[in-house]
Amino acid sequence: MKIPAERLKIFFEMEEKYRTKDAEYFRRLLSSDDFVIRARATCILAEVGGKDYIADLARVLLEDENPIVRHEAAYSLGQLGYREAIPYLVRSMKTDPHPIVRHESAIALGVIGREDPVLDLLEALKDPSPEVVDSAVIALSNIEFCKKLFEKPVDVPTQEFAKKTGG
Repeated sequence: MKIPAERLKIFFEMEEKYRTKDAEYFRRLLSSDDFVIRARATCILAEVGGKDYIADLARVLLEDENPIVRHEAAYSLGQLGYREAIPYLVRSMKTDPHPIVRHESAIALGVIGREDPVLDLLEALKDPSPEVVDSAVIALSNIEFCKKLFEKPVDVPTQEFAKKTGG
């Protein structure tokens, strides 16, 4: 497979913009015609933009035409770890037509580790896709782990471990 020259050109440009943490540049790339660019921009925007870009990542999660791009948005929202992402992830887990997106939305809810989506995750145990059901089990397990873990003061490495075990 030959990679389009324009895509490679943008990849090099993305590397430069990543170094300067130009979140707005990556935000603009979310509307690229190239799904590969959108997927990559989604992940990078989460890293360089953080909490300020949850709404943009949620728009990708709920509206992008490509399920892989939506999957990356779910992953990125989970890695950010903010409670504000939970309603978007729940909606995606319940309504996305593609099981890979519902799966990653469930996992992301577990990575966030809050109890807010527990009832929704219990409902996901009835999803027709076994992968989504398994992901809901993983998410519920991590939420329970986080609940027990954070009953006492924890250090940063422990917090990082809790985030990793969710997905």
